[in-house]
Amino acid sequence: MSTKNFFEKFANSATTFTGSSFAFMAALAIIIVWAATGPVFQYSETWQLIINTGTTIITFLMVFLIQKAQNKDSKAIQIKLNELIAANKATSNRIVNIENLTEEELDQIHKYYEKLSTEAEEDADLHASHSIDAAAKNQKEKSEYFQSKKE
Repeated sequence: MSTKNFFEKFANSATTFTGSSFAFMAALAIIIVWAATGPVFQYSETWQLIINTGTTIITFLMVFLIQKAQNKDSKAIQIKLNELIAANKATSNRIVNIENLTEEELDQIHKYYEKLSTEAEEDADLHASHSIDAAAKNQKEKSEYFQSKKE
């Protein structure tokens, strides 16, 4: 088994476990035991250091697990959205790798879609959509198409 496969399996298992009710209850039990031992250790600096060190280490490691899980989820969602875009003949394939654009480019496209949204609100046909490549042309073609289907 390669290191990559081992880490992938470990990360998936750890993410699943740490998101479980059992993990929460275990963490809560540790805190309760730690708090209950306060009087025994006279609330010493060592007693406080134990919980601080433990939570710091766990938090540090969890940041990486959470980021890995989010990266994997984001990739899966992007692939699913790309499939929907590619499968729909009325959508623009230029949007498939949009996540690779700069923030300024995304802002420009966002403004364009705000404009398309305004146009769509003015349209009486709820089934009509607009493409980034040819919004006006597509709108006319779709309107004609849906009119012919109604007849």
